[in-house]
Amino acid sequence: MDRIRIRGGRGLRGSVRVSGSKNGALPILAAALLVDGPIRLRNMPRLTDVENLLRILGRLGVWHQWGEDGTLDLEAKDKTLYVAPYDLVRTMRASFLVLGPLWARRGVARVSYPGGCVFGHRPVDLHLKGLQQLAGKIEVADGYVTISGTPQGGAVFLGGNMGSTVLGTANVLMAAALAKGTTYIESAAMEPEIEDLCNFLNACGARISGIGSHLLVVEGVDTLRGCEWSMIPDRIEAGTFLCGAIMMNSDVVVQDCNPMHLLAVLDRLKAAGAEFEVGKDFIRNVPMANPRLRAVDVTTMAYPGFPTDLQAQFMALMARADGVSVITEKIYPERFIHAAELQRLGARIRREGPSAIIEGTEELRGAPVMASDLRASASLVLAGLVARGATDVRRVYHIDRGYERIEQKLHGIGADIERISEG
Repeated sequence: MDRIRIRGGRGLRGSVRVSGSKNGALPILAAALLVDGPIRLRNMPRLTDVENLLRILGRLGVWHQWGEDGTLDLEAKDKTLYVAPYDLVRTMRASFLVLGPLWARRGVARVSYPGGCVFGHRPVDLHLKGLQQLAGKIEVADGYVTISGTPQGGAVFLGGNMGSTVLGTANVLMAAALAKGTTYIESAAMEPEIEDLCNFLNACGARISGIGSHLLVVEGVDTLRGCEWSMIPDRIEAGTFLCGAIMMNSDVVVQDCNPMHLLAVLDRLKAAGAEFEVGKDFIRNVPMANPRLRAVDVTTMAYPGFPTDLQAQFMALMARADGVSVITEKIYPERFIHAAELQRLGARIRREGPSAIIEGTEELRGAPVMASDLRASASLVLAGLVARGATDVRRVYHIDRGYERIEQKLHGIGADIERISEG
């Protein structure tokens, strides 16, 4: 099992390129089940989650082939298969994305209930509710969801206790693309990844309007055709690298990103005292005369609010800020397992309900730590960059789910970081 070792305190400098979006890639990959003809996807990240979903799609008759520079060709060859088995779906929750498009294109789908995440229960009830409102006949038995019938347009409401559902919006949207009649999806997620899925489907011949709003209108079509498409940049990876540059007070350019997708994050960083230059496709951190940030409060919210996927990284940032900050998690209230590992590095953090209270300290110290999930592992790597001594991050298979060669990218801008294989 691999681990990542960081020897902290070494300054960063240079430019780091952001890969294609993981959260944007997964629904577009699932949409290949809807499409007749070949698809070519550019800027596709080589991630564990992507490879796992490709294995599921392969079991469902979708051929794929990687090309150079992150190009991926796909085509649904066998349209008779409709079962996504437990042994594959259990590897990640996003694999449940195949349910809607599989049903819409093949008339029936049987998909295992997905695996969960360690930071709390993430139900799929809104997915099923939305698909039922498209006339789906749903049966839940033996750990599988089976859906049949002909998708029919209608009004779908996807609001929940924690706001809109991103994956649920994607599932219903893909089914609606081939439904009979018009579908109105109210309280749809507004994330850039959903907007990109809409634009991709339209490029394939779908008729979707209201893109980027809470109300999506989908006029069903008979068929979708293949197209070429480029993945949007990964806003979470961009935010992660930006947090690292600020923590190290280093002149670093986060290249090939979309700053418009990070406005809530930039707002909080500015409030903390960070300085940066923003261009059309880059953010450059400007070193500060006083490298210690001010403590600021953050509340995670659905887009365009502060993303839950950057909460752990921001906690690492606040661990060395001047003062006391409060981070409130409104998307996944249990998503604080990384706090205990940051404490091993000397961070002063205490939990109160859905909030974490962080008292900044001037110094963190290296120690062995254990990653519990994807974004938690990124926060530990960032903390290791500024910690005195060596930090070993174990279970880095978590980080490989969403970061493409993170140790190589950080090494390229000066970090003393290496991946160690333990066989």
